[in-house]
Amino acid sequence: MSRTNGRVEGKAALVTGAGGGIGAACALALASEGAAVAVADINLDAARRTAAQIEEAGGRAVALHVDLGDEASVTAMVDAAAQALGGLDILHNNASDTRLSGTLDMPVERVDTAVWDDILRINLRGTMVAARAAIAHLRKRGGGVIINTSSNAALAGALSHSAYSASKAAVNSLTQSIATQHGKEGIRCNAISPGLIVTAATQEKYVSSGVGDIMLRHQLSPRLGRPEDIAAAVVFLASDEAAFITGQVICVDGGSLAHQPYVADFRDRA
Repeated sequence: MSRTNGRVEGKAALVTGAGGGIGAACALALASEGAAVAVADINLDAARRTAAQIEEAGGRAVALHVDLGDEASVTAMVDAAAQALGGLDILHNNASDTRLSGTLDMPVERVDTAVWDDILRINLRGTMVAARAAIAHLRKRGGGVIINTSSNAALAGALSHSAYSASKAAVNSLTQSIATQHGKEGIRCNAISPGLIVTAATQEKYVSSGVGDIMLRHQLSPRLGRPEDIAAAVVFLASDEAAFITGQVICVDGGSLAHQPYVADFRDRA
């Protein structure tokens, strides 16, 4: 991590799910742009490793434990981040539960309501509780930014992942509600909708299994996504460069949803 342009210099940021993958990349990117970062994860050791990377590069970081399924844990995390950093300017609600997706998160006809409830409790309610707790802290600073990680699964139907898709579609609606209710206070809220991003978690499940090749064929970019692609969007949305952007769902997906569904078939015939 090297210091760059200071686009969030002096800001205090909280990133959930920052023990690895997209969250870690976002925490590192915010720190490289001058933010002090609270690194939160259900795996505290992983959060500590990300925080250590930030500190080794000369940044300021604190590691926090959070269980998004536990309301008290989420609220305590936000308050602890604000206390440790002297306030809060940026909340990146990145963490979600993908462990059940594709295995127990089935087509609607076979949905287990316990699995449905677990996924929505973590992905939707956990995101709401974190935002709810953060708003008071952002207000004290005269405004701030909330960025929610959504998913392209929220924007089109899929053969499975019914609960995950529904949870992320609800996150998109929540994003607009927060932006609407708190915009006049200087609080912006946007969501980022990633396509397939290659991380340790997705490598075996999607990339190595051949799913990545299928998805690459149907996107416009010549490569799959990287955590740094999401981090770049997060830094932009957190910065004053995005001061007039709020209530938006921004796809960072290599153009996966930008075209007619038969484009890849015509491309192969050319």
